[in-house]
Amino acid sequence: MLVNDVTTAALRGLADHENAGKVLSVFVDLDPSQFGTRAARATMVNSVLDRASHAVEQAGAELGHDAREALKADLERVRSALESDLDLSGARGLAIFAAGRSDLFEVLRLPAGIDHDPVVGDAPYLEPVAGLGHDERWAVLLANRQSARLLWGSRDTLIEIALVESDVHGQHQQGGWSQARYQRSVDMDVKAHLKDVAEIAFARLQRRLPAGILLATPEEMGNDLEEHLHPYLRERVVGKLSLDVEHSTADEVRGAAAEVIDEAARAQEDELLERLKEGLARSGPQGRAAAGLPAVLEALTEQRVEVLLLDDGTTHEGVVCPQCGWLGVEGDECPADGTPTEHRDDILPDAVDRALTQSARVVVLRDRPDLGSHEHVAAILRY
Repeated sequence: MLVNDVTTAALRGLADHENAGKVLSVFVDLDPSQFGTRAARATMVNSVLDRASHAVEQAGAELGHDAREALKADLERVRSALESDLDLSGARGLAIFAAGRSDLFEVLRLPAGIDHDPVVGDAPYLEPVAGLGHDERWAVLLANRQSARLLWGSRDTLIEIALVESDVHGQHQQGGWSQARYQRSVDMDVKAHLKDVAEIAFARLQRRLPAGILLATPEEMGNDLEEHLHPYLRERVVGKLSLDVEHSTADEVRGAAAEVIDEAARAQEDELLERLKEGLARSGPQGRAAAGLPAVLEALTEQRVEVLLLDDGTTHEGVVCPQCGWLGVEGDECPADGTPTEHRDDILPDAVDRALTQSARVVVLRDRPDLGSHEHVAAILRY
C-alpha cells in the first residue's frame, strides 16, 4: 500500500514556518523498479547526499560562519536520517526539509519518486511535492445480502474502517405459501441489513464527507444499497466496482478503485479548466481568473487566489521583495515599499508558497495542453 504524507495542512505548515536561516530541501527517489535492492538504494542515497553536500558548499560560500556551520549540521541530520532505519513501507519517494536554526526537520513519505536536485533556500522548496498534496478522500462500500465492508482514504491508501455482518436467513428451497412467507422474511432481513450498513457508513463518514464514493454489490442487488444511503452520501456516489464483497483483498479493492478515482480526478481537472475558461471570458470583477505569470503573481500578492494551476515542469524567472513578499516578473525595487528585490531563476516555488499560505489549492497538470497559451500558469480567483 502506497503512503502519502503530503497534505494541505503539512504543506501549509511548511510554507508558514518562520525560518531564521537557510533551509535544506532534499528529494529521494525510491522507485522499486530502479532502486528495489539494498545496494541500488545505497548508491542512490550516496548520490543524493553528494549533491546535497555540493549545494550546501555552494550556498555556504556566501554565508557567514555561523550560518554555514548550521547548514552543514542540517546536512548531517539528513545524512543520519537516510542512513537510519526509516519506515519506508509504501513510500516511493521522500522529501526532507531541514533548518536547525529554526527547529525544522520534516520527513515526508511520497507516493511517487521525485528526481530533483537538493535546494538551499530561504524557505522549504515545496514545488516538487505540491502536486502530491491532495486532501481528497474517497470511500469504497462493498455489500452483499449479509455482509459489508467500508474502506476510506486516498487513491493509494484506502484502508478498511468498518465491517458489518448480519444474520440473514438463506433461501428457502420448498415451494408454496411457506416459501413465499419465508422469502418475505428474508427480504425484510436484507433490507434491515442494508439499512444498518447505510447508517454505519454515514456515522463513519459524516464528519469528513468523501470526495466520492464507489459501490460494489452483486448484480442482483441493483441499486438497493444506493437507495438506502443518506442523501449526503448518495449524492457522492461516482461509480460502481465489480468485486467479490467478502473475499477481495484490500489491494484488489485499491487497484479496482484507482482507475475510477483517476477518471474522477480527471473530471475535476476538467471542471477547474472550464471555470478558468469562463472566468477569463468575462471582463471586470466578474472575471474571476488570471492567466499568464504577471497576472497570477499580482493576484497572489493581493491574496485573491483560490486555485493555482501549473503545468508540470514549468519554470519562470521573477523577483520577490524580501520585506513584504511582493512577487513580480521584473523590477529592481518593490513598488509597495521600495525595498530592493531579490532575483529568482524560478519564481514559481515562491508562488506555490504564497498560494499555500493563503489556503489556496495548488494543482499541477500533467500531459494537458490547456495552459500552453497562458505561459503554463493560471489561477482561479476568489474575487
